[in-house]
Amino acid sequence: MRALELDQLRTFVTVADAGSLSAAAPRLFLSQSSVSEQLRKLEERAGVPLLVRGKQGAAPTPAGLRLLAHARRILALSELALQDLRGHTLDGELRLAVTDYFRPGEIAGMLRRLRERYPRLRLHVTVMKSGMIEAGAQSDAFDIGLSMRLPGARKAAAGRGERGAVLRREALAWVAAPGESGALDAPLPLVLLPDTCSLHQYVVQMLRRRRLDYVVAHSASGVAGLQLALAAGLGLSCLNESAIGPGVARIDAATAARLRLPALPAAEFFLLPARAGEAPLVGQVRAALAEQFA
Repeated sequence: MRALELDQLRTFVTVADAGSLSAAAPRLFLSQSSVSEQLRKLEERAGVPLLVRGKQGAAPTPAGLRLLAHARRILALSELALQDLRGHTLDGELRLAVTDYFRPGEIAGMLRRLRERYPRLRLHVTVMKSGMIEAGAQSDAFDIGLSMRLPGARKAAAGRGERGAVLRREALAWVAAPGESGALDAPLPLVLLPDTCSLHQYVVQMLRRRRLDYVVAHSASGVAGLQLALAAGLGLSCLNESAIGPGVARIDAATAARLRLPALPAAEFFLLPARAGEAPLVGQVRAALAEQFA
């Protein structure tokens, strides 16, 4: 029996994670036709269909899900063996602070894949508000911080000479429960995190500048609670793209115009820059996080 090929497994895992061949192709530095050909050969070797393809993208079949679990372990072991031979294995214990808004539906899986790739690395993860992460940048509360930066804060940080590795940019959007936005009226019922949250402060400042009446109808302790409150129809909010969860939808342009809601920019998610005198391991893990989370 011929063995499974690593390149084909890597392509399969990337397509499963990306959700489509077109999204996976640039991550693999391949053309879409090359991705399709590798998947065809893998399915031929496996002897069963591994992906269901449709207008919504590509999703693993039951057999594909079984292979996906094996493929992740095989690729992780291959990477670990190569790192060990080259002396690049990360071994140590670090504390990571992550903003609540960063890819809330994906962060657990991303951390799992990082653990599979670096089994000797022990990360203690704490979810924190962006303001607290940046305020603690020079403290001993954590070793590496992953924060969200909004447009006004970006200029202020640049003026202070602060830089960090930007992982991704995401559009902000006005959101509410599907079918509920048509009933919204002044004062705008806002669903937000507490006023220590930078996005809470940003939304309130924008509405005040427009002289729009609002009331904080619900204050959630975290993004998961905020998503539930929105899905229950308690009001509207502003969220980054990856934080728009089930039961929550963007407010349509006509409703946004009627409510005079301002246009929204994009937010940046970034890793805080290196501290003076930090251990080499911290810098190595920061680079690994930048690669894994981008």
